[in-house]
Amino acid sequence: MKRILILLIILLPSLVSSQTLTAYRGKVSNSYNFWVSTPKDYDSLSSEKPIILFLHGASLCGSNLERVRRYGPLNALAMGRQIDAVIIAPQNPGGAWNPEKVNRIVDWVFENYPGDTNRFYVIGMSLGGYGTIDYSAAYSHRIAAAMALCGGGNPKSYCGLNDLPLWILHGTADRAVTVAQSEKVINKMSQCGDSPRLRFTKLPGVDHGGLARAFYITETYDWLFEHRLDTPDRPVNKEYEITVDRLHKAYKDIDRHSNHLVVRNSGSANSTEKSKYDGQENIADNDGEPKYHTIRQGDTLGALAKKYHTSVSKLCKLNNISQTTILRLGKKLRVK
Repeated sequence: MKRILILLIILLPSLVSSQTLTAYRGKVSNSYNFWVSTPKDYDSLSSEKPIILFLHGASLCGSNLERVRRYGPLNALAMGRQIDAVIIAPQNPGGAWNPEKVNRIVDWVFENYPGDTNRFYVIGMSLGGYGTIDYSAAYSHRIAAAMALCGGGNPKSYCGLNDLPLWILHGTADRAVTVAQSEKVINKMSQCGDSPRLRFTKLPGVDHGGLARAFYITETYDWLFEHRLDTPDRPVNKEYEITVDRLHKAYKDIDRHSNHLVVRNSGSANSTEKSKYDGQENIADNDGEPKYHTIRQGDTLGALAKKYHTSVSKLCKLNNISQTTILRLGKKLRVK
């Protein structure tokens, strides 16, 4: 008995200090399946942590909830990026994001994962960028700030977007969703009056998949956390910048040894599973953009060709290497 108590005492700090990721399927009726991530020192009895809602792009749609971990905040956590917030990440089975369905999940999380509801943020990319605009327009009264990446919008009314700090970012080389879609949102907002809380950043030469790197840099989350719902007049922070150079260096300051992530799969508190997506940098958001694989122990060109449904010769051509090239650990190999 004493040995068990000693073991629990030894293990308890590591369990408490772990980032916890829990999957929920069918938990909220007439809604989506979703993940909830809690930070290392989260205490449900006294939490004042901010809450982030992440809406993914079309490439992650489906019924396999693990796909939501391919890029975005959950993948950033797996890679070692520290995000001190409760993160909500639903999965869209297909089609446009439905703001009402999303909001049902938000309500459930607010009730079951207490946090600071004055620091509730929304961020999404591509299809999720559209979802961010649509959800923010409908529920601007509960959102402290929102960030929409390379998307657009089709809300019932754009006027609510003028009420909250909103940062829209789009790459000028985006061929999947052109920058004109973001400009359309901005024009619609202007028809409702002044937009003093809007920021719009065009990133020269950045394509669709490249903007996903914004999920891996600290500036994204620092900017969100600068805003509170209960701040008078809700001013927008204009000090933080996201530049092309910063996106290119997105992974430079990530501590890859700090990704202590406990995954509770299928909503079971007793089940843990290490996802095949942990630590990967598979961030392209559409089938027309380049995709990359980070070389790990045991990887070979033949195995990677099979995994990504291509051939060794194509991998060699994409990366300007030969079939005898040594694959170095940690290096990125283009696979599409």
